[in-house]
Order: sequence, then C-alpha cells, then structure tokens
Amino acid sequence: MRKEEKYQIIESLGEKLKNSDVIYLADTSGLTVETINNLRRLCFRRNVSLQVVKNTLLKKAMEKSEKDLEPLYEALVGATSVMLSDTGNVPAKLIKEFRKKQERPKLKAAYIGEAIYIGDDQLDTLTQIKSREELIGDLIGLLQSPAFNVISALKSGGDTIAGVVKTLSEKEEG
Repeated sequence: MRKEEKYQIIESLGEKLKNSDVIYLADTSGLTVETINNLRRLCFRRNVSLQVVKNTLLKKAMEKSEKDLEPLYEALVGATSVMLSDTGNVPAKLIKEFRKKQERPKLKAAYIGEAIYIGDDQLDTLTQIKSREELIGDLIGLLQSPAFNVISALKSGGDTIAGVVKTLSEKEEG
C-alpha cells in the first residue's frame, strides 16, 4: 500500500470516527471470506458500517478524530474490524445474533457517547443500552401515564369533578 493510500484511509476513517458516537472494535480473525461477506450484509441491513483496517492506521485515525479514544488503544491487537452505528445497542445485538452460528466476531472494545467498554464480557451490557428512540418512547409513556389516570377517572366518575376526586381518592386508599 502506498503512502498516499494510507493517508487517504487515515483521513477518511478519522472523519468517520469524529462524526460517530457509537464505535465498536471487533475481532473477526479466522472468519472465511464468505462469512465476512455474510457479516457485511447483515451490517448493511442494520445500518452498521463495517470496515476491516490495520491497527496502525486505525490508531492514527483515532488520534485524528478529536475524541479521547486512547483507552481503546489496548484493544488494537490482532485483526480488527471497526463497526460504526447511529444506535448504541445495534452492533452489540448484531454481534450476538451472528455468534449464534459462529464463534466470532468477538467484541474487543466499544465507545458509546464517551463511555468506554473493554472486552467481550461487556457484550450483554451493551445489548441492554437503550437507543435514543427507545428512551423518548419511555419518557412519553411516563408523561402520558398521569394524563391517562385523570382521563380514566373522569370516565369512571360520571364526568363530574366530585366523581373524579372520589375515584382518585379511592385509588390512593386501595
């Protein structure tokens, strides 16, 4: 690989890392070309970018990303694939699903919104992270709950204020 090609890879990957809040490093060593292609297809369907890259180039790209990715440097051993996503738990779920049939990929490390996770034992934790949309849905559900209680109290109390007060006070006692 020529110096210009390496420079282009570092610049391109550095820009991708800079613009991504979800970065996974995985070990895909030992996977056949066919298996890697299956993994790439699955990643594409889930809007996850997968790129196999040399560790030295990845480290230089991390340095250019303007993020504190230094704790991830220890994971740059052996074959490394970078997975980028918009949602924190999607790559973890993808890895877990893919490993039902394969031994790999193994999670080396992850960076999610400034939090660092090191090691394959963090995979279950990462699958539990809620996406932005899931958190918004939970928040809306929490906000709707009191309004729903008032509406149901109005319906059960005969649509009068006295009925609403009576129904709500009975709920508190019960």
